[in-house]
Amino acid sequence: MRFIKFTIAFLIFFTTLQFSAFAQQDSVVLDNIIKKTKKLTDERPVEKVYLHFDKPYYSVADTIWFKAYLTMEQNLLSQLSKIVYVDVINDRDSLVQSLKLPVLGGMAYGNIPLNVGTYQQGNYYIKAYTLWMLNFGEDYFFSKNMAIGEAIDKQLNTHFSYKATETDKSQVIDATIQFKNRDNVVQTNKAVNWRVLSNYDVIAKGKGTTDQNGILRIKIDPRKSEKIKNGELITDLSLTEKDVVTNSFKFKPVTAAANDLQFFPEGGELITGIASRIGFKAINGKGQGVDLKGSVTDEGGNKLIDFSSTHLGMGSFYINAEAGKSYKANVIFNDGSTKSFDLPKSIASGITAQVNNTDSTAFNLKIIANDAYFQAGKGKTFFIVATNGAIIYYAAKTRLNTQVTTAKIPKDKFPAGIVQITLFNEAGEPVSERLAFNYQPDGLKLGLKSDLPTYKPRQKVKLAVTAKNGAQLSEGFFSIAVTDEQKVPVDENSEITILSSLLLTSDLKGYVEKPNYYFNKTNAKKLADLDVLMLTQGFRRYAYKEILANKYPPITFLPEQSMTLTGTLRDRTGMPVRKGILRLTVPGTTQAAEIQTSPSGIFAFQNLTFQDSSDVVINAKYSVNGQGPMIMLDGQPAPQVSGNPYPADEISNIDSTMSSYLNNSKRKYNYLRTLKEVKIEGAKAKRPSHADYPALSGLSSISGTVIEGERFSGCNILALCLQSMATGLTFYENNFYVSRDYQQGSRVPVQIFLNGMPIDYFGLSSVQAADVENVEVFTKDELGTVNRMYNTNGVLVINTKKIPKGTKMSMEEFKKLIPDPSVLKLKPKGYSKQREFYSPKYVNAAATYNFNDLRTTIYWNPKVVTTAEGGLSFEFYNADGKGTYKAVIEGVDKHGNIGRYVYRYTVK
Repeated sequence: MRFIKFTIAFLIFFTTLQFSAFAQQDSVVLDNIIKKTKKLTDERPVEKVYLHFDKPYYSVADTIWFKAYLTMEQNLLSQLSKIVYVDVINDRDSLVQSLKLPVLGGMAYGNIPLNVGTYQQGNYYIKAYTLWMLNFGEDYFFSKNMAIGEAIDKQLNTHFSYKATETDKSQVIDATIQFKNRDNVVQTNKAVNWRVLSNYDVIAKGKGTTDQNGILRIKIDPRKSEKIKNGELITDLSLTEKDVVTNSFKFKPVTAAANDLQFFPEGGELITGIASRIGFKAINGKGQGVDLKGSVTDEGGNKLIDFSSTHLGMGSFYINAEAGKSYKANVIFNDGSTKSFDLPKSIASGITAQVNNTDSTAFNLKIIANDAYFQAGKGKTFFIVATNGAIIYYAAKTRLNTQVTTAKIPKDKFPAGIVQITLFNEAGEPVSERLAFNYQPDGLKLGLKSDLPTYKPRQKVKLAVTAKNGAQLSEGFFSIAVTDEQKVPVDENSEITILSSLLLTSDLKGYVEKPNYYFNKTNAKKLADLDVLMLTQGFRRYAYKEILANKYPPITFLPEQSMTLTGTLRDRTGMPVRKGILRLTVPGTTQAAEIQTSPSGIFAFQNLTFQDSSDVVINAKYSVNGQGPMIMLDGQPAPQVSGNPYPADEISNIDSTMSSYLNNSKRKYNYLRTLKEVKIEGAKAKRPSHADYPALSGLSSISGTVIEGERFSGCNILALCLQSMATGLTFYENNFYVSRDYQQGSRVPVQIFLNGMPIDYFGLSSVQAADVENVEVFTKDELGTVNRMYNTNGVLVINTKKIPKGTKMSMEEFKKLIPDPSVLKLKPKGYSKQREFYSPKYVNAAATYNFNDLRTTIYWNPKVVTTAEGGLSFEFYNADGKGTYKAVIEGVDKHGNIGRYVYRYTVK
């Protein structure tokens, strides 16, 4: 149940206490703010999704285990949506897998098998969302970078580094690669051919030989007009005369010149005559924080103050701006480079809200008006409104009788998380705003305790769970993961946890580096750094100016309450069929449903439950003049497939960074190694290609890329799959474009061909993905024959499988092959298959088992439920690994309090 909770209070002037009754017009202004804020939360409640994974990274052949927590205002488990989606996107911005999970009580459970062949080494991006969240944009989605390594058939381990030097006229990139075999033996004196791609074009290439340390040094010197912004280095190393191994390395050259510094005056504006706190944030070209030190000077070159960053390039300082003066910050970054930046211009008249957040019990608020603003607004009414998650918990009023007004806003009125404190003038317009974080050390306390301090390998472990809110045991829902920390080391500051996600990053704009730093062994220093983050990071939830102007986010999608199939039943003339009868069945199951269409022919099968890839049949019993009607099924809304929004989290050297994990995976999955292929060549069957058609014979296979038909397995709609799989092309408004030209402003579309015949994008709807032999993508038409004829740029060729020759058939037999439009057979997106985590039980003596237990996830339980009676515990068995085992419990109680706890024990 959601509700609004707020307190109307009077502010305390810094000299005396002045109380007065609300004037009627004052009450109207405040009531308007409260009413419109309540309308936002009532009609557009924001859902959040958080995924708790069993591990921070994986290898091919692993299974990703996770639990989804779906919350809304006050972090209560959501009752709004009943379905959550989880997408896996690779580093080429292609959708690899999509899961659809049922939500029960605000929670869902899932797993992703990382099948050999489907997944390969690289950085993947996982996002989770509900259909309701599509109304508010992808900023609200849960997102996480997930590194996946390869340890089965990997022949080479590599370590890549580079340094870029750039001027206005040139760019030089010095790259270094070390090659080792799967046993970590350096590969000396090996011939290597290399090439560099940028915007899908080869802009540099060469060859070299590794030195005695297995290192190859490459100097990349592109032409001025071809400076690399996002590049890919591809190497071909010859292990033997016939055994060539290819590796690719993505890089984004950045130099010290890309370092940037931004300033954020507290309250929103730098005001003349007020000692103002200014937050700052310095980042490099990759978006990561870069530390600095510097000084502020005025226009005359006089130094006013020295300052330095305190955490990840962030910090703050105070300055009292004088009228008519400008200021500059002269800084030295930690890479030794220097730059100067202008501070924001001060405004001549203004009022600001400043917050001191060092008191554990209250936000100490100070409202300061400079001389000009005070003289013009003396005696006028101002309002303070403080919210958490768009719910008002505190509202106050004061009159501008002095230049400085102070107040204490009790923290116990707010839940944990970001508090937005906004100052309004008497017209109800927001004039100053400050974010502050409400840290609650006495919130939900989780605990884990093992029955022994140390254990032996394969020994049974008993862990007791406690959840307390104050002195009372708490009822809640949690998930627990136990891992072997020697095999799965992790930087805890960089982790995305339930605390950092639901309390912090889900409410902030932009990238937050090392988000769990603020919640990992929190102390006064980290709370001070968190306060600086509140100064420098924007709030993503809403802007009061838009709300007060009745500009609310438009609602396009309603919350999904069940799995639903919708569409329209039409007769052969295209007119809707009213009161038509439709029957849905799922072959092989007992599930069936029968419904009647609306007066406009619309139908909706609701409360469906079937697994993904299930066959579903919809049959229309109604007929017109002896002819069956047509079933037109609606499409399923989905977000656009996009790249990782936070590429700074990607791991550039997976082999070396995840070496402990991958060495274990190499032993664990040794049985999956594939034998080297022995080719017995005979006469090759000719495959369909563009060369079969004279109009396309001028296209060069060298410049084209081929998507084999097998990759469309499981694809329901070919046109949608091509949007993410056609490398080098960008899809926009029913056309494909060559990406490099599209990014430069060109809007000349790609010409599509189906078996040599030109078609448009809508023509793809007639092609079944299962009938595709291959798809050829040509981002260049060297001879220009196609481009000139069709006034296009680039070519997309779909080649379907050749129909085998058969015997002649009668007309009756032919008619049987034509699909009945009144019967629709499809494989809609169903719920992903549920699996149980396997945890072995060693009930006999260890010597009786003749296999190695190389597990990295020792135990995973997403269904931990605590009660007010307590007494919860669970048991599992250790693996063979010795050292420290790490147990993590996360979750939320029934009141929306969020908790996380890490416990370690030793195996000797």
